[in-house]
Parts: sequence; C-alpha cells; structure tokens
Amino acid sequence: MTTLLFILFSGSCTKSGRHERAAAEDITSAQSAGQDRPGTPPGKGRFRRQNPPGLGLGRQAGGGFRRGWTTSTAVEFTDEEKQAMEIETVVVAYKPIASQLQAMGKVLAHPLRKAIVSYAFPARIAQIHVRPGDWVKEGQELVTLQSEEVGEAKSAFYRAIADHELARQNHEREKRLFDRGVGAQKNMLTTEAELRVAEANLDAAEKKLHVLGFTEAQVKAISESHQVNPVITLFSPISGKVVEYNVVLGGMVDQASEIMTVMDPSLLCVDAEIYERDIAKMKIDQNVDVSVPAYPDEKFPGKICYIGDILKEETRTITVRTEVENKGKKLKPGMFANIRIFLNHQTQALVLPQEAVLDDQADKMVFVKLGNQFFPRLIETGTKENSDVEVTAGLEEGDEVVTKGNYQLKSKLYDEILKKAGVH
Repeated sequence: MTTLLFILFSGSCTKSGRHERAAAEDITSAQSAGQDRPGTPPGKGRFRRQNPPGLGLGRQAGGGFRRGWTTSTAVEFTDEEKQAMEIETVVVAYKPIASQLQAMGKVLAHPLRKAIVSYAFPARIAQIHVRPGDWVKEGQELVTLQSEEVGEAKSAFYRAIADHELARQNHEREKRLFDRGVGAQKNMLTTEAELRVAEANLDAAEKKLHVLGFTEAQVKAISESHQVNPVITLFSPISGKVVEYNVVLGGMVDQASEIMTVMDPSLLCVDAEIYERDIAKMKIDQNVDVSVPAYPDEKFPGKICYIGDILKEETRTITVRTEVENKGKKLKPGMFANIRIFLNHQTQALVLPQEAVLDDQADKMVFVKLGNQFFPRLIETGTKENSDVEVTAGLEEGDEVVTKGNYQLKSKLYDEILKKAGVH
C-alpha cells in the first residue's frame, strides 16, 4: 500500500513539473516572439500571446495568482446572460498624447497679493475697524494707534510751521525796507538765511510725519487742524481678505509685531521641486493642472510663471512656480498639491478610454475580448488626457478591450472563483 501511494505521488509531481516547465517555455517563447522590430512604436509587439491570450504577461504580473485567477482565466456567459447584458468594446491603438511631468508642490499666497500690516514704532491699539475674515478695499481703515512718537512729531511739525511763518514775515519786512533804501543789506541777508533754515526744518518735520505713516493728504489736514492728537490710522495697502489677526484693543505693538495680514486669495501660487534631469523641459507659460487631497476630483488650471535660477545641491532640484486662479476660493495657502505639467510636445502612446479601466485592489485591470470569451488583464497606466488614459504595460495594439459591461464581467469572474472555493 505504501509503495502504491509513493508511485502515485511521484507521478503527480512529475506531471506537475512537466506543466510548469511547459508554462515557462511558453512565457519565454511569448517574450522572444514579441521583441521590438525596427519601426515598431515603443511597447508594440512585446509579450506576444500564445493561446489562451496573455499567459506570459499574466504570470509576470503575478497579481492573478493571489486573486484566484490568471490571464488565461476565461469569463463566459449563457445565452440568457448575453441577452440581458450590453457589452461594448474598443480596439487599443496608438495616438498622440501630450507629454506630462508630475511633481509634488505646496500652495502659497501670491507674493504680489499679500500684505502684512505693521507699524515701525511703539504704539497702543486705540480702535479696531475690521474683524477676521472681512473683505477690505485698498485704502480702507484697519486699525487706529496711539503713539508717543506721533504726538512728538506733530508738535515738532507745528513748531516748524510757526518758525517758518515768522521767518517768512521777517524776511519780507527787511526786503521791503531794503528796496526803499531805508534798510540795511545785512539785515535782509540775515532774515533770508533764517528763512532757509526754517524751510529746511519744516521740510524735515513733514518728512518725519511721512516716515510715521501719514500721507500727503493727512499731513495737509494736520497743518490745517493744529490739533496735537497722538493717533494714526493704518489703511489696507491692497484689496483682499483679513486672513491673520493679531489685534487686541489696548494692546501694545512695535516694529516686530505683525498686526494683520491682508491677502487676495483669488490668485495663488504653487511651488514645486523639479529634478535636475527635467529642467530642460520647463518653459514659462506651460499649462499645469493642480489637484489637492481636499478636492481629489477637481483640477485647478494654471501656468508656470517662474523657473528658479539656483539648483539646490541637497536635493538636486529647482523651484518651479505656477500661478493658479483660485475659483471658488477652495485652495488654501499651506495645502500640499499634486501638479501635472503639460510639456510642449506630444508622443505616441497606447491609449484607452478611462471607463475601460477598473480598480482591483491596488492595481488596474481590464477585460480583453477574444471570440466569445473575456480574459482579465492587469495593466499599468500613465498619462491621463481628457477621457483617455495611457497604457504603459499589459496591453498591445489591436487588443479588443471592454468599455461597457466590464463591471458585470468582474462580478462574474469573482463569483466563479468563490464557487470553486466552495463559498457559494
């Protein structure tokens, strides 16, 4: 009895080994037969199939075995099932597709659409005119400050005005006397020198007010009011939204304080790091698609506006900046982003409609039609353009791939696997 079992077991192993060797020879012959020929587009002719289709490629992909199927596993339907189903196919072919480069980036505020409101001298916050999130226009009041520097500068300005007026009157009186011949030239020249000094002091006092932040119109109003009020109002330098707010009534600020930040979020930047090998492909005004994890199904179009001039030695990359119109204000500075840069040339690629591609665990799969049978196939995809997707591995030109009814095929495939496993 023991001898008989040994003979049966040995025969089974020998038979299994012959099958494995035959399958390996099929794979080798399939790959050898599919070597690229001169003039054949890249990828065309690789992995030529024996019968059943895709045997060698399925074994290379490896995913079929752990799923319970290989590319030689056929899906068939009964006549009743065929009548209930609508299956459409497309023949895989080469077509021009825009070359793309993908990179990781970060959303930033546009440097020309952002302003930090601060004050260069110690002051106390006396009035607050806006709240966080308010939209403001250029020149709108933001906050009013009380500052000792402002009070002293206004006082000095009023003194300079008074001194200048006195010097002007003295000079005019001495000039009239000199012109009538009753005044001394020495007195006229002295008052003229005093007038010039007064003019210089007035000019310096006025410039001090400008340094403190007063505009020409405000300085004119100060000169007419003669009120020594130690306050100054800060205005928004740009139109935008108050996005940062470090304001407390009565709080102290100085030259290191960022009182508010105003930003126009309608136009943002995305900075990405591009490797040294791809620098030559970058051009100003190239189209870019930006996507962020918060809105994975949305694309935000933009254009390259800046290409860095310094290569970062640690990472061997340069910075490429994209300007993006922020429609709907969905993009936020600080977000991580994926960018696709559309290069200024096209390449020939195997292209397939996106609806033909199914997700299968972490992989992509399609169904190839051969006669009345359908065979699952794992593929690798690349560039997406409109409703098409590039196939980089797993298919050949001329393959007939299912575009409609592929979900039913996948369901049928796994139903059969479960039945064979005794689950159903």
